Amino acid sequence: MRILIISDGHGAKDPLDRLGPVMKDADAVLFGGDFAEVGKPETGKPFLERLAHAHDRVFAVTGNADDPLFRDSLDEYDISIEGSLSYYCGLVLSGSGGGSKFDGTTPNERTDEELVRDLHLVAECAGDENPEEENSVKDVSSGELWNNLILVIHNPPKDTKLDVITNGAHVGSPLIRDFIEKYKPLLAVSGHIHESAAIDKIGGTTLINPGALFEGKYAIAEISGGGKKPFVIDSIALESL
Repeated sequence: MRILIISDGHGAKDPLDRLGPVMKDADAVLFGGDFAEVGKPETGKPFLERLAHAHDRVFAVTGNADDPLFRDSLDEYDISIEGSLSYYCGLVLSGSGGGSKFDGTTPNERTDEELVRDLHLVAECAGDENPEEENSVKDVSSGELWNNLILVIHNPPKDTKLDVITNGAHVGSPLIRDFIEKYKPLLAVSGHIHESAAIDKIGGTTLINPGALFEGKYAIAEISGGGKKPFVIDSIALESL
């Protein structure tokens, strides 16, 4: 399946419209947060409406520029995966919204503990003793790869190519990194750090920050597998409009 990965729209509907042909060819869309322009929360809803109508299979989280209550709007359009589990073609998707606490100038800054708490259902399901059942999750207690899990997390994991700001500091989440190391998802999507559009790895997990959509950046992943075949990422690439 072909997955379109975007993040950080910041209210700019024109790049979203220009993605039309790419969107049409995608089986699903992952959006890593920041619907609204910084300081202009009213720009989030028009962007959300445009995105929700552009594709019928969108999985999204809020960003640090979005009001915390904006999560309710995502629920209204049935695209939020914050604090929940969603299922699509054998894949399990879960997400964490908002960004790490910084200077308090954006409305959805959260503690590291709050960020990782959004993923609690993944942790709870990790002890599943009946992985053969429908919509069941593979037991990871043995350290085996949870092969069908995709995380969408606005704040990137710490000490990767995805969390480096212009002065060279790594500003990602230590607890999100710990979570990825423990549960070994297939793919972890983040955004937030505009200057760190990149692809990286933590163990066997592929990480990607597609860059900011308002700057014309996006990514495409090709994923195959399902049934008796393990899921694999056949290709993943950063792209620009």
